[in-house]
Amino acid sequence: MDTWILFSLAAVVFQTARFMLQKVLANTGLSAAGATFARFVYSAPAVWIAALVILPEWPTLGATFWPYAIAGALSQIMATVCVVLVFQTRNFAVGITLKKTEVLLTVLVGILILGEGVSWPAFAAMVLGVIGVLLLSDPPKVPGGGLLALLKSRAVVLGLISGTFFAVSAVTYRGATLQVEAEPALRALITMSGVLGVQLIALGGWLMLREPGEVTRVAIAWRRAIWIGVTSLGGSYCWFVAFTLKNAAYAFAVGQVEVILSLVVSVFFFHETFTRKEGVGIALISLSVLVLIAVA
Repeated sequence: MDTWILFSLAAVVFQTARFMLQKVLANTGLSAAGATFARFVYSAPAVWIAALVILPEWPTLGATFWPYAIAGALSQIMATVCVVLVFQTRNFAVGITLKKTEVLLTVLVGILILGEGVSWPAFAAMVLGVIGVLLLSDPPKVPGGGLLALLKSRAVVLGLISGTFFAVSAVTYRGATLQVEAEPALRALITMSGVLGVQLIALGGWLMLREPGEVTRVAIAWRRAIWIGVTSLGGSYCWFVAFTLKNAAYAFAVGQVEVILSLVVSVFFFHETFTRKEGVGIALISLSVLVLIAVA
């Protein structure tokens, strides 16, 4: 099995655990932005220490490293906030599945920013996955609304927005890693170091200005929040390594096995149930994942 697939699968395991913890934390008094900040503040120190210990010297960075890193960092903040908001409107597995619009969107963003595309069979499989995503939504009951009513559903809107931001962050992160003159593992570590610095400054400043006291609440919740940092660290590092080795769209495609893990978590940990329509949607997305892995 190719290395990028192994790192993508490992990222999924860490990411599912992190989203589970973020859902719990979001329901214990923290805002969506506060739960997102917990992810960054409790993982950044470990990344910076590792970089100082492992790197003999800071490698040369390409001219577009920081533009890519900043764009990715800010996009990831917005995407994660949207996912936490999705958790407040739908159950755990559906929230994760709605987020998976990122796979198809990453193809489009990759073409626009880096000129990287995918094969037509892979693109067709991604479209199948999007159909499954739409089936998982719960549209408002508007007579004659049809597709328009579906697209106005809060869960669908948040899912599409988060998918778009995650797509931008993945592609720009790949762009940033390719600007680092080092081995893939070190590229990932260096890029994460820069990205986390941007995220802490940007989101920390926002919280202090717009949500006074939220940073303190994140600190008080450290016993739970620190595990978000640990799982975030593992997941982010694995994603960054995968992005250095493969087109981000393919890495995210393999990552859709997260839907299966989120289903297990939702049923056994949160005791949530699914409608038949939601089951069909998850089945379609699972089929999409299998096809994408086969043609990658």
